[in-house]
Amino acid sequence: MILLEPHNVIIQTTLSEKIARPSSLDVQFVDYDNVRFHLSTPERKTAVLLSMSIRCWGDLVKYGALDILKREYGSLLKDAAEPEYNVSLEIDLEQVPPEGEARESFIKSVSLLKRNALAAPFEHAFRTQKELEASGSGQGELMQVHYRDEEAIYVQASADRVTVIFSTVFREETDRVFGKVFLQEFVDARRLPTIQNAPQVLYSNRDAPLEIRHVPGLRDTEDIGYVTFVLFPRHFANAAVSEGTISHIQLFRDYLHYHIKCSKAYMHSRMRHRVSEFQKVLNRAKTEVAAPAERKTVSGRTLVSR
Repeated sequence: MILLEPHNVIIQTTLSEKIARPSSLDVQFVDYDNVRFHLSTPERKTAVLLSMSIRCWGDLVKYGALDILKREYGSLLKDAAEPEYNVSLEIDLEQVPPEGEARESFIKSVSLLKRNALAAPFEHAFRTQKELEASGSGQGELMQVHYRDEEAIYVQASADRVTVIFSTVFREETDRVFGKVFLQEFVDARRLPTIQNAPQVLYSNRDAPLEIRHVPGLRDTEDIGYVTFVLFPRHFANAAVSEGTISHIQLFRDYLHYHIKCSKAYMHSRMRHRVSEFQKVLNRAKTEVAAPAERKTVSGRTLVSR
């Protein structure tokens, strides 16, 4: 299966082109989670403004998103965002690192703007887990990130683990069936010796997990599903492992629905191919209409048998 990348490819390619050849720019685009971006040069060709609007910005700020963005981007982060957007970075193309690995790393970092903002509740939970582990007991705050209109991510730390719960809506009955099949594969794959250290995955339909049942406003309809990941300290033992865990788990919802759509498209193509083959068989099976047999008498008259 295809793995989705945590960085935004449009930001990466556009910045690469404009650094090599500065020019006027005004591009707006939207990603998987309806997060809006705006790349523009409002003042001069060598000053690129990158702005982002994300539905759950208020939740992310509460859990420390601004501190993470200041840590990652420093002076690039503007004090006041562009109107109608939540956060803006101003990139001076004349001050970017020279061509090579340093420049590629800089461009990749800028293209991770959304990922870094969404990392706030996870980093907060990882720190809280270490504090609770040192104290020996307790439970952290249940953090809620409403990143889509009807869906949310719930993150909570405890003394021995961090629990991450996704609520996701399946618009069609077939999506629910595919979703159950995919999630069962997650459960079965964990039995393999090579990936037994992977996080535990639990799935429930309609009924919310115990950790969030007290949250008001939860839906209990058939089209809602809840996916729970249990992260243990080994999944965020150091900075490199922690970054990888955050990047992958953020993309889970997009990964699931993307592959559901891909599977449906593949099955539809196979069904169309099968129908086409059946039509060929039916065409070959059509019997030809026999022409009336002609016979001649001794006198030369023609008799046609019907």
